[in-house]
Amino acid sequence: MTDSSRSEPGSDVPGTRRVDPMVTGGAPASHRGRRRARWMLLLLAAVCAAPVIASYLMYYVFKPGGSTSYGQLIQPQRPIPDHLVVRDENGHPMRLDSLKGKWLMLSVDPSACDDACAKKLYFMRQVRATQGAERERVLTVWLRTDDGAIPARVADAYPDTHKLIVPPAQVAAWLPPDPDVAGDSIASHIYLVDPNGNLMMRFPRDPDPSRIKQDLTKLLKWSRIG
Repeated sequence: MTDSSRSEPGSDVPGTRRVDPMVTGGAPASHRGRRRARWMLLLLAAVCAAPVIASYLMYYVFKPGGSTSYGQLIQPQRPIPDHLVVRDENGHPMRLDSLKGKWLMLSVDPSACDDACAKKLYFMRQVRATQGAERERVLTVWLRTDDGAIPARVADAYPDTHKLIVPPAQVAAWLPPDPDVAGDSIASHIYLVDPNGNLMMRFPRDPDPSRIKQDLTKLLKWSRIG
């Protein structure tokens, strides 16, 4: 007759089976450590991306109040090109992506700045001003396609607008015109760049500034970046 209380060979306690101290749940401790490290990296990446993802989801998917955006979302995103070097009003070179960290409203026109150019600058200034305390999160930027003289009436009216000289071919390769409008050009639009440096929105030609304001107000409300 077999004694049921007899311990198995190599066991320390009668009636129990020896457990390898290097194995728990079928996986070596080193493997568990690597899995834990991978999960921590994924969690860290998710936490870093959460503010951007949340702002886009709230604005474009959940659409608070059931409204839709006035500006057209640019997909896929177009980051500010690394090679895009501009010059400031004093002729000093600078990288456009040095303005990252703020929401950028952009317009593109020659330095002579005709009435259509001046209207866009006016709209951008007014939309920014209507954001109240949040306006410090927004910069207005005029990308000039030449180094000609700026009319005094424009320079005096928009002292807070960054007036940067940009290579025309490079900015044309970055900013898309409206493909649904024949003969459309980038000079017809105001563009919006998020604080991560991604071009995200193009507003229609001859825009309604009150509707641009609504779009920007929502983005500033639902996004904590910038």
